[in-house]
Amino acid sequence: MKTLAIRLEDDQHARLTILAKLSGVSVTDAIRTAIDTHLAKLAADKDISAKAESVLADIEREASEQRAAIASLFGDGNSSEASAKTTTATSRGRQGTKD
Repeated sequence: MKTLAIRLEDDQHARLTILAKLSGVSVTDAIRTAIDTHLAKLAADKDISAKAESVLADIEREASEQRAAIASLFGDGNSSEASAKTTTATSRGRQGTKD
């Protein structure tokens, strides 16, 4: 569990406090529910999903490149396998370009 401090405008805090009280929940629970709702909305956003896929492809590409570099440094005999993984990850992440 993490503790998070936020700053609210006075009117936001007043509305939050009143609405939480009327709903029979604590301010903390009202905030958690609002955050969960917002996170679910963001997770369902197609633009954010596309960005996540792009970031994941970049991470996989970089990891493959690092794996290949380490394999070539230590000559473990798997350098051709690491090279193949790099090519596959690169073609998935950035089609048509190799770094």
